[in-house]
Amino acid sequence: MVYAAVRVRGKINVKPAIKKTLDLLNLTRVNHCVLLEEKPSVKGMLQVAKDYVTWGEINKKTLSKLVKSRGRIVGDKNLTDDYVKTVTSFKSIDELSKAIVEDNFKFKDIPDVKPVFRLKPPKKGYEGIKKSFKNKGSLGYRGENINNLLERMM
Repeated sequence: MVYAAVRVRGKINVKPAIKKTLDLLNLTRVNHCVLLEEKPSVKGMLQVAKDYVTWGEINKKTLSKLVKSRGRIVGDKNLTDDYVKTVTSFKSIDELSKAIVEDNFKFKDIPDVKPVFRLKPPKKGYEGIKKSFKNKGSLGYRGENINNLLERMM
């Protein structure tokens, strides 16, 4: 299982412990997205930063689309099927996405890949950046609904 985490709120008046956690997660700017593996330490870090990020389980289709449209390598070049074919054992981004979702491969193991996806603000905006997802806001854990948000942000 792989989590996609998106930073929703900015950096003004952030407590130092939360700022450090966000830096460790590579979520340094608003609308940045990272892929995180599901393990207790990562879940704990997400709980610390829950008032500034939203996260959930990403599916293969959304991950494929995210990597194709927003994946970058060093030099700010697009991550393409040809590049994936030459540096990994996978033939396409779709195969790579399937392996990442099934925890057989880590996105950060691709040589020269940037670990952060820079996204656009979501179409029709966030639901509210001061409320949790359960309370009709945008923050915190949202499960499979992260895929809908990512679709709106690509």
